[in-house]
Amino acid sequence: MSRRGLVSLTTRREVRRRGGDLARAATQRLEATHDWYATLTAQERSWVGLVAQAGIANFIQWLDGKESADTRTTFGAAPRELTRTISLAQTLELARSVVDVVEEHVDELARPGDVTDLRLAVLRYSREIAFGAAQVYAHAAEQRGAWDARLESLVIDAVMRGEVDESIRTRAAALGWGEVTDIVVLVGGSPSGSDEEDPAAAVAAVHSTARRHDLPVLTGVQGARLVAVVGQCEDAASTAQLFADCFGDGDLVHGPLVGDLAEGALSAHAAVAGHVAAPGWPDRPRPVAADDLLAERAIAGDDLAQAQLVELVQTPLEEHPSLLETARTHLESPGLEATARTLIVHVNTVRYRLGRITDVIGYDLGDPHEAFTVRVALTLGAILEDPSKSLG
Repeated sequence: MSRRGLVSLTTRREVRRRGGDLARAATQRLEATHDWYATLTAQERSWVGLVAQAGIANFIQWLDGKESADTRTTFGAAPRELTRTISLAQTLELARSVVDVVEEHVDELARPGDVTDLRLAVLRYSREIAFGAAQVYAHAAEQRGAWDARLESLVIDAVMRGEVDESIRTRAAALGWGEVTDIVVLVGGSPSGSDEEDPAAAVAAVHSTARRHDLPVLTGVQGARLVAVVGQCEDAASTAQLFADCFGDGDLVHGPLVGDLAEGALSAHAAVAGHVAAPGWPDRPRPVAADDLLAERAIAGDDLAQAQLVELVQTPLEEHPSLLETARTHLESPGLEATARTLIVHVNTVRYRLGRITDVIGYDLGDPHEAFTVRVALTLGAILEDPSKSLG
């Protein structure tokens, strides 16, 4: 049986006549019973009032059995921004208040024979309006998710290109990155590199990991690479380890820790260059720091890595001529004794100087990869010292 057949025309007319009173009563109920209502701005309260009035008007249409009546239109009375202002739970409280007001006035609205039928109608409407609210919020979340994904991709691109200006900061703030500091960029293979995989799944995995560890993240798939910009990091290496399973097989490189998003390009450049050059170190770990790939990056043509190597190795050793001479000699010698003979010093002196070299530049010439890094640095330094060899 239709709603029109259950509730008499007389009762429906009375409900329609009292619609304005019911809407005002619903608004007053909100003010009196819900603390969150008091925290809203005047404009936001006016939006909520529109929803309450629409709820009563829609109930009247629904009760009349009009084909055009749709409980979702109750929430269409207010701007979409309302879904960002109040939660779904609060919206359901709002709908419940509207329904409660009608239910409390059933005895006044219905003629004696319609009281039970009107109560049943109110109960049924309360279920439908709750479902309508859920649909509205689900649709808003879907639209917001698509918009946020586009916005996130835009910010990621700007960070990778080193073009973080005020407009990008504003967009990042819309994603919750207004005050985020201590940032590291991770670059690795995307698990969505094959046709069978969905890039959205890779992005979702990064976001899920970030939520689990309470870390802000921006992420996106760029070709065969997956990029993640992670904030509030205490340590770059441990952060990269947290996200390692989100990336595809192969190298995972993290840039250095930087202060904020504006400096993110420094970490991004290092991470991308490191990802390109990583195959040059056969025994590289996973994840690996871009700064541990300075020699490989320099050979691959990374100008910043070349300058950084000279600054870290050549420049400090130039302040200690004996250490610079020992480093160069040892790198060309088959062992400590050979180095000592070439320098005409005791082997213990060589050991002492090698220890001092480690203290000064942070690289241990006894480690094959670190010795290789120092060799590349000193080679670059020697080339740069002789302007007559310039290709220009």
